[in-house]
Amino acid sequence: MAEVKYIFVTGGVASSLGKGIISSSLAKLLQARGYSVTIQKLDPYINVDPGTLNPYEHGECYVTIDGAETDLDLGHYERFLNTPTTQANNVTTGRIYKTVIEKERHGDYLGKTVQVIPHITDEIKRRVQLVAEKDKHEIVITEIGGTVGDIESLPYIEAVRQMKWEMGQNNCLVIHLTLVPFLSASGEHKTKPTQHSVKALLEAGVQPDILVLRTEKELSQDVKEKVALFCNVEKNAVVQSVDVETIYEVPIKMLEEKLDITALRKLNLGMREEPALVKWRDFLNRLKNPSKRITVGLVGKYVELPDAYKSISESFIHAGAENQCEINLEMIHSEDITEANYKAKLHHLDGIVVAPGFGNRGIEGKIDAARFARENGIPFLGICLGMQCAVIEFGRNVLGFEDADSTEMNPGTTHPVIDLMDEQKSVTDKGGTMRLGGYRCIVKEGTRVSRAYGKSEVTERHRHRYEFNNHYLNSYSDAGMVATGINPGSELVEIIEIPAHPWFVGVQFHPEYSSTVVNPHPLFVEFVKACCIERSNNK
Repeated sequence: MAEVKYIFVTGGVASSLGKGIISSSLAKLLQARGYSVTIQKLDPYINVDPGTLNPYEHGECYVTIDGAETDLDLGHYERFLNTPTTQANNVTTGRIYKTVIEKERHGDYLGKTVQVIPHITDEIKRRVQLVAEKDKHEIVITEIGGTVGDIESLPYIEAVRQMKWEMGQNNCLVIHLTLVPFLSASGEHKTKPTQHSVKALLEAGVQPDILVLRTEKELSQDVKEKVALFCNVEKNAVVQSVDVETIYEVPIKMLEEKLDITALRKLNLGMREEPALVKWRDFLNRLKNPSKRITVGLVGKYVELPDAYKSISESFIHAGAENQCEINLEMIHSEDITEANYKAKLHHLDGIVVAPGFGNRGIEGKIDAARFARENGIPFLGICLGMQCAVIEFGRNVLGFEDADSTEMNPGTTHPVIDLMDEQKSVTDKGGTMRLGGYRCIVKEGTRVSRAYGKSEVTERHRHRYEFNNHYLNSYSDAGMVATGINPGSELVEIIEIPAHPWFVGVQFHPEYSSTVVNPHPLFVEFVKACCIERSNNK
């Protein structure tokens, strides 16, 4: 196998400039040229993983097929590349230090003083190379979280410096993403922030090979040449990334800027085939030219921060394009929904999604939303806790179990229709201990979900501790809420449906984690289709 090439993506000036999108876009272009590419995220926080972080702090916790709780950028990687990521694709400072400390306790360092250099940086380098060895990739793109100059990022920058020195310029490439602000008062772009950002990188011993300049407006050639001169970068290695309507346009923009060509040239790699991106362009065409429009309510308790439901939002973009439908995804705070106002709050919606989550804050609003969808024939999709809310609502208002609840919210309920999974009852640690990752599900034939999937067995990703209590299975089935997806090993109810309803589905898993541009998730596609049909029927 040829020598693996490494690309590092760093950021400067400001956070949230889109390192993950630039990394994903470059990876998409290299993949389209026939290279085997993967992307990795190095996060500088000390948490071992984001599994215990509040979504307000960090946005969505993304789950890989092998059960890793990771940064939400891994969702972008999968959505762009249409290939799964694993534990190896997300590494935190907490995980690095945990590994080094465990080795020290085990005696692996033979009495040496354990230090940031070389022990921490060696572990960082090992993790970077591990992801290439695991699946035999030709190119590894590593995104380093935070911005250059942050104290917590210094060991990662030092590891990059060492890898460039050890492997040589043709095997390690550094792309630095910075902001070039436009000042309306003076009517010009300002390059000084970028110059200072590159200076900070140079002080750490790393010379960027390519600069990607984030900007609201097109940059003049003079601005690009000025940046190249003052930052010691070739003129054709300074590319702009102008604001676009959708992140899915970025690969096309980077293709136009020849980012992939510049990267391959600097890595001494051949161009191979020209990226056609036929399916990608077709997706963009359908996305930008919808023939219909619907409004879907996303009922959750973290709606102030859109990134908390990032994968759900992106799944609706994929499903909307598939149906050539523009979707207005209306974020509705579940704490704002009450028994007195839920009809007024929800009556205008073409579909309702009740989002996943934990804890009892806002739970009654989610239950009321499920009730409104069920009683009024509005297409409904409940995800994880959203499914559980639908089960609770049905128990209370159809089966007559007045205190039907989850033991997570009400341990003393006499009708625990949702209960803690048996294997979770002895668990005390919070981090990485839920039912995580991909599990099989057998889908009942002749159901809505079987028609959506087009097959009788699927594997979906999970992140939960509580489950449908099978003691009540027959009562629910007899009353019209049917279990149509079952895990073959544990008998866990994975999917519920109400056959008499136009489209009412709840899933214990997270379908949003496996929706991509090329393969939108079938449940989102069918849900959107049902919303369009109901809207058309009710005109």
